[in-house]
Amino acid sequence: MQLKWLEWAKQIQAISQAGLEYSRDVYDLERFQQLRELSVEIMQQYTEAEIELIHDLFAGETGYATPKVDIRAVVFQENRILMVREKLDGAWALPGGWADIGLSPKEIAVKEVKEESGYDVRAGRLLGVVDKKFHPHPPSPWHVYKFFIECELIGGTAATDTTETMEVGFFAEDELPPLSVERNTEQQIRTAFSYLHNPGLPVFCD
Repeated sequence: MQLKWLEWAKQIQAISQAGLEYSRDVYDLERFQQLRELSVEIMQQYTEAEIELIHDLFAGETGYATPKVDIRAVVFQENRILMVREKLDGAWALPGGWADIGLSPKEIAVKEVKEESGYDVRAGRLLGVVDKKFHPHPPSPWHVYKFFIECELIGGTAATDTTETMEVGFFAEDELPPLSVERNTEQQIRTAFSYLHNPGLPVFCD
């Protein structure tokens, strides 16, 4: 569930960012900068993050504010789903990460699987797009859309250690490991399995 203070802080940040980008009046620019500082103060008040970090991650962007995009690859082998163990929290997630400028969603899915798991895949259909605020992820300073893309395993070998992950495995639906809920929820993984069992299901979208 979205925390109200976080929702307000993100809305204030988005308004101030757009104002700073498009306003030309010096007094309006000053007011929008004050709004941005207010959003940072709200974040600092309710989190343990240093204010410099909040400035860099939460209030450091320019231009019109838009949602960030997280791409997740759904790869099956013998009715088991590919997952990687994250170094940041020691829990398991579908291979994936932030969308990169210059790459399509499918290209990102292929790249992330290779980098995080060592496997080569061919990206196929889009299974779904979700808005993170409707799912039980931990609070985030960003508004995030998550893309789930089905991929076919075509080669490669499991990586023993990468920059972001430390283990790779395939898991049955009734044997899921502890999940990195920042990246994916149990319901999202089970929804992915529903497409394995029922390939004709339509794309899901929040």
